[in-house]
Amino acid sequence: MIELIEKSLLTALGALTLTQKKAEELAAELKHKLNLSEEKGQELLKLLTDTARNNQQRLEEVAREEVRRACEDIGLVSKEELHRLAKKIQTLEKDIHKMRRGKEDDTPSAC
Repeated sequence: MIELIEKSLLTALGALTLTQKKAEELAAELKHKLNLSEEKGQELLKLLTDTARNNQQRLEEVAREEVRRACEDIGLVSKEELHRLAKKIQTLEKDIHKMRRGKEDDTPSAC
């Protein structure tokens, strides 16, 4: 019985990698040991898979935020910032090129 409670608690507390098959196995085991009806077993399975899915989404959000903070802490720029800077460089290069052409047109010919 302690093993059953432990499995239930681990699942409820966020078995983040709970696959559909594992959820079905656990629901079937709990259904059998707790003498649940088919309907209650299906409800339990839905609860387990929904909980696992929600926990996975929260874990992904936390991981993304931590990676973003770590990158910011070490001075890495985001992809968007990199693209913005690349466009700015292209614009400046075009401006420099135009200025150089303008100077070449202003210089008197040696001939």
